[in-house]
Amino acid sequence: MQDNATEVTAAGIARLAGVGRAAVSNWRRRHADFPKPVGGTETSPSFALAEVEDWLRRQGKLAEVPLRERVWQQLAGHPEGPVTALTHAGCVLLLIHERPTVWLDVSAGSDERLAAMLPDALDQVIAPRFGGASGEGAVHTPTVHTPTVHTPTGPELLPSAALLRGAAELAAELGARQTFEFLLGRHLDANPRQYTLTPAELARLMADLAGPARTVLDPACGTGALLRAVAARPGQELYAQDSSADLAALTAFRLALHTPAAVRAATGDTLRADAHPGLRADAVLCHPPFNERNWGHDELAYDPRWEYGFPARTESELAWVQHALARLRDGGTAVLLMPPAAASRRSGRRIRADLLRRGALRAVVTLPVGAAPPYNIPLHLWVLRRPDKTPAQPEVLLADAGQFATEGRGGPDWQSVRDAVLDAWQAYDRAGTLQERPGLARSVPVIELLDDDVDFAPARHLPPPTAADGAEQLTDVRARLGETLRLTAGLTPPPVRSAPPARWPLTTVGELARGGALVLRTGGNGGHARVPVLTDHDVLAGTAPSGNLPESEEEAVLTEPGDVVVPVLGGGAVARVIDDTTGGAALGRNLVLLRPDPAALDAWFLAGFLRGTANNRQASSYASTATRLDVRRLQLPRLPLDEQRRYGARFRALDEFERALRHASRLGDQLVRGMYDGLTDGTVTPD
Repeated sequence: MQDNATEVTAAGIARLAGVGRAAVSNWRRRHADFPKPVGGTETSPSFALAEVEDWLRRQGKLAEVPLRERVWQQLAGHPEGPVTALTHAGCVLLLIHERPTVWLDVSAGSDERLAAMLPDALDQVIAPRFGGASGEGAVHTPTVHTPTVHTPTGPELLPSAALLRGAAELAAELGARQTFEFLLGRHLDANPRQYTLTPAELARLMADLAGPARTVLDPACGTGALLRAVAARPGQELYAQDSSADLAALTAFRLALHTPAAVRAATGDTLRADAHPGLRADAVLCHPPFNERNWGHDELAYDPRWEYGFPARTESELAWVQHALARLRDGGTAVLLMPPAAASRRSGRRIRADLLRRGALRAVVTLPVGAAPPYNIPLHLWVLRRPDKTPAQPEVLLADAGQFATEGRGGPDWQSVRDAVLDAWQAYDRAGTLQERPGLARSVPVIELLDDDVDFAPARHLPPPTAADGAEQLTDVRARLGETLRLTAGLTPPPVRSAPPARWPLTTVGELARGGALVLRTGGNGGHARVPVLTDHDVLAGTAPSGNLPESEEEAVLTEPGDVVVPVLGGGAVARVIDDTTGGAALGRNLVLLRPDPAALDAWFLAGFLRGTANNRQASSYASTATRLDVRRLQLPRLPLDEQRRYGARFRALDEFERALRHASRLGDQLVRGMYDGLTDGTVTPD
């Protein structure tokens, strides 16, 4: 075996075989011929992928490794690391995308021939797509910075030969762009703590607020989500910079495969070593790092970008705001994601005041909680415009989309956020003012904001939602609560008779799946179509599908009436039977779907027995503070179908009772909250 062979962990083997990690541990103990570790550590060993594939096939545990999984394992186990592997794959996928016949020529023959010929072939596409800048407003004399995309040498490419051939094979099936998105998405999902991502829906909203643009800059590009959301235009140029060379390179490949625009990506600390100092862009989109103390305060005191004042050491976000304005043409628009504290901290009030006075700040929008990391606070969007003239009577749009937060973990109701924010912004942008929209948006004269605090957090300046019909709404809620409580009382289970514990013969979900009595699927892929997503929170709370997932080239798992859905995290004994209103939703992350054969298994019987506390306890494993359920180990009795239906009818009645209790609880909370609000704002009298 070669020293640089692709390696795979026990978790990777479990994914290849479609089993849990415990099964892999059992194989290692019980089978003397199981491949020996070739790397890793004693507690987390790694194995040669080729040896593992061969063993699984010999054991009849795997007919053939799926192409996507094989390519991903080659990338994840690359001897030089997954980022290097992903960069090499990006090079080849770009070559396939731009010059497929050249790839066919260089890939014929041995791996050594491929590695020797590939660098010259890559030069034919890398230089034109990522070469020197051109066009009006482009950079001709950038500051010194690290080039982003290099052509790998033959010796560097040789360990990647199998991966590159696999990626090309996958590209023939999916397309080059979709293949890169799949591999990049897998890498980001596998390393969630290494990257701060901008959700796709938020990126699209920011790009739409900026409007059509020919030259666009993202000075803190990350994985390129913001520039990827920009609508294509003829002759478009996309400029990117990131302090991480890996992220800048991945962004460059992602954009080059996504758009015909010229891509100009650079590596370097944007505030200390701006790679595009001569650029005057039509638009700047930016999700800057938050709360950085070491942003260059001491070195940059006399930097010409500080037109609106020198930012304090604690105001790194205001440095990014002024950098964005400095890189805009007159009249150009910048949209930045900002922490809410930046709108009110005293240390930044002088800069905020100057942004207002000179007409540079045009709008501040409060996003719902859960819109982007950190997910527990309502972040802001700042819309700025480089002033070409100061408005005679300037006003600033303040909007609050917080009402569109959802209880699910899939993020806010993005369609409602988009509709409300873009409608308010476009009306304001056309007229320079906006008629008040209670609880949602208003345009505020700048003079009202120029007080001692210069605090323009929208919540402090927006009128509350109209409360004219507040008492009527509370009366309606009270009536519905009373009706629900009466229904709940009628659904209360009858008294029970005691009986000795049953001694049924038991089977497991895993055995039922192997025997064809049910189909087992896991969720987490968004698919091609935008459909509602059932999240684990929805299942736990008994609510409608509320989540969303990024579009994916992998097919989403769509629910059907009669399916049973089980959350695998959290340690709760929960199972939900899908009905007609929930069917058709995509299955979210951390959920397992069981699709029983109605001729062999009753869905309500299955769901009811899966909820047993002892059943869940014996099928759960514990890591640190997290509990994970191995659904395949859940047990249920072997009973005739008629007997299953008897139990199923009782479980279904319990489910109706539980849902009625939840509905009553929500109405009760709504009534209590409404009474407190009404009494404290005067719309409800204490009589």
